[in-house]
Amino acid sequence: MRIISLAVLLLLLSAALTIGPGHAQPGKSGVEKLYVLNCGEGVAGDISRWSPGINEGKSMDFVDTCYLIKHAQGWFLWDTGIPDAVAEMPNGLAPADPKAVFWRRPKTLAAQLDQLGVKPSDIKAMAVSHTHPDHIGNVEMFPDTMLYVQKAEYDWPGANNAPRFKPEHPVTKLEGDRDVFGDGSVTILSTPGHTPGHQSLLVKLPKTGAIVLTGDAVHFKSNWDNRGVPVNNFSKDETLASMQKISDTLTKEKAQLWINHDKAQRDGLKMSPEFYD
Repeated sequence: MRIISLAVLLLLLSAALTIGPGHAQPGKSGVEKLYVLNCGEGVAGDISRWSPGINEGKSMDFVDTCYLIKHAQGWFLWDTGIPDAVAEMPNGLAPADPKAVFWRRPKTLAAQLDQLGVKPSDIKAMAVSHTHPDHIGNVEMFPDTMLYVQKAEYDWPGANNAPRFKPEHPVTKLEGDRDVFGDGSVTILSTPGHTPGHQSLLVKLPKTGAIVLTGDAVHFKSNWDNRGVPVNNFSKDETLASMQKISDTLTKEKAQLWINHDKAQRDGLKMSPEFYD
């Protein structure tokens, strides 16, 4: 009997010692603050490309949003927005396709981090929803930060078959969902469709509650309400399945839906240096 008790004690002690960064005990959120960062503003020339058959020829103001999360285990950045270099372009960044988004960068990501006293080297981990230029524009501002990206996205050939990231950038290639810190407070959700390895983010805040950050799984509220699939999406079926996955997550977690490019919604949010907790 004493031998069994000792064995159980050793087993429990071993389990306790294995709980560290990335292996926190579930139940208590380690997220302390979430900052909403201005990562670009622009105008879409024809929003029917994002909602086929609706709003033909109608333009719309777009925003590009990044999110900085302060977790007990370190800083985590979600998306990096339009390149900071665009801030130096007096006329903004014009798209090759006039129906796409004409982007400006009123505030740089670097300046917003500096305002919070956060250095790029302070960012412990980061993830991008996908590899379109308005989401990965400043990835290399954080050359030593672990990047979480779906393997399908990482392996997706870029223009002229060029890689989408520098091969020397530290990366964790995911094949599905990932609990980033091991406590259920920051969970990457695999939501392919817009691109082969698109992902969204579920964040659980102690006071604000759960939030799903969409990436480009959806572009604006009416697009979500109508389940509109952009004409240039990689897969219509996967897009619709991912929208359903997000909808199910919203119900299960009683979560809010924050749509990355929706200016009307973004304008109602607290912007950095204010924060959500």
